[in-house]
This record gives sequence, C-alpha cells and structure tokens, in this order.
Amino acid sequence: MAVQGIWSGTISFSLVAIPVRLVTAVETGRVSFHLLHNTDYSRLTRRMVCPEDGEIVPREELVRGYEIAPAQYVLMTDEELESVSPERSRTIEIIEFIDLREVDPVYYDHPYYLIPSKGGEKAYRLLAEVMHRTNKAGIAKFVLAEREYLAVVKSTEGALELVTLHYSEDIRSDMDFAPKKSSIVPDEEGQMIKSIKKIMKGFDPVKYADVRRKGIMDLLMKKAMERPPVQAPVTAEEEGEGPADLVAALEESMRKVKGNA
Repeated sequence: MAVQGIWSGTISFSLVAIPVRLVTAVETGRVSFHLLHNTDYSRLTRRMVCPEDGEIVPREELVRGYEIAPAQYVLMTDEELESVSPERSRTIEIIEFIDLREVDPVYYDHPYYLIPSKGGEKAYRLLAEVMHRTNKAGIAKFVLAEREYLAVVKSTEGALELVTLHYSEDIRSDMDFAPKKSSIVPDEEGQMIKSIKKIMKGFDPVKYADVRRKGIMDLLMKKAMERPPVQAPVTAEEEGEGPADLVAALEESMRKVKGNA
C-alpha cells in the first residue's frame, strides 16, 4: 500500500546523502464528535467574537499578541515572525551519533518512519544495519512547516525511525516531584522486589487495547443499525455532494479497532 509522505528530502552526514520520505508512524484512533444544533442538526461553526462588543471579528482584523503580563500583550506581525523563522530545508542533518541508551524517553515527542526514495535503498539499508548493530542513533535537526525540530534517528527492525525530541528547556526537572530521600528498610525492599517479579512479563503492545474507544464504536454501530442517522440540512456549497455512508464508515473504523485490539 502506497504511503503518503509529509516531507521529502535527504538524510545527510559527512559525505553521505540518502534520499528519503517522512511518514507518520502513529495513526491515532480517537473518536471525534461534531457539535450540532439540536433543532435541525446543522453542524455548528466556530467564530472569533470580540467580548467587548459581541461582534464577529473578520480575519483581516486579527493580530497576534504574546501576553507578558495580565492583559498586556506584545504584538507580532507575520513579517516579523517570518524574519526569525528557519529557512525551509530538504535535509535532515545528522549532527552527531550517540549511544541510544543515553536518551531519556521523557525527551521523545512524535515518531515518524523514514522511507528510502528511489536510488537510496542500498545506502539506507546499510545505515540502518550499522546503527542496529552498534546501537547508535543520530541526533539531527530539520525544518518542517517553518519550525526547526531536534530529532533522533534510530534503527528499528531494519527501518529508520525518526522521533522528534523536546528541547531541554521544555523538560521539567524530576527534582520538583521526587520525594525526599529516606532510609530503606531491607525487608520492605525485598517485598517490593518480589511484588514486581510476580507480574513481570515481556512487553507486547498487541495485548493492550483502548476499551473505551471500542465501546464507543460498538455503541455507534448499534445505534446506526437500529435507527437511521439524523440528516443535517444541505448548505449551498454542499449541494451536489451525496451524504456520507455512516454505516460503511463505522464498519471501516471497527475493522481498524479490531485490528489493533
């Protein structure tokens, strides 16, 4: 199945350049609902309303403001924001290689897969294999949607995975939450170790499922089969488009849920 990439370019370090595509590694199964008007089931829309006069503010009158004190803002124009934004790039530049075990998982943000583009398969496989054997990972920077990301590039079962990282200033110190040190009673420590070992298992993510999500989808499927879905009025721009087949959409969602269960 063809996967749509959200970014394409090269992985680069030293004299190596490997053409790749970036695809998301996570497809969230969150069940989302729309807010409807209970009289005619029209889908409600959000508007920017000024609390002072109650009027809807048109887009051309919107400005950005950063709050530095209660009700005090520093204004920023699009041009000023653009002046401090990183230049668009098509390169994931590996700055250095590190031991993967040195990266605390608290720094992990969002995972992606890197897929080799045509002509880069051999170099891609070689890099993935060497990184796997040595348990090394690359610390990299790249620009996506006008934002510069810090990331770790690692090998996972023969594929290269890119995980964006939080910057150090984004991480709260665990010293703020860790309890003060106190003496540990040997008997209590031994009992804690026994309790942990008693339920020790190998991690298998397939064993765990989102019970609430499955329950919602089961309930939606049941309701859709028992009673026809409500019909929202067709607006001018929607005329000519047939209504979505809700049952078919729910069945497809259920197949995904069962596949992940």
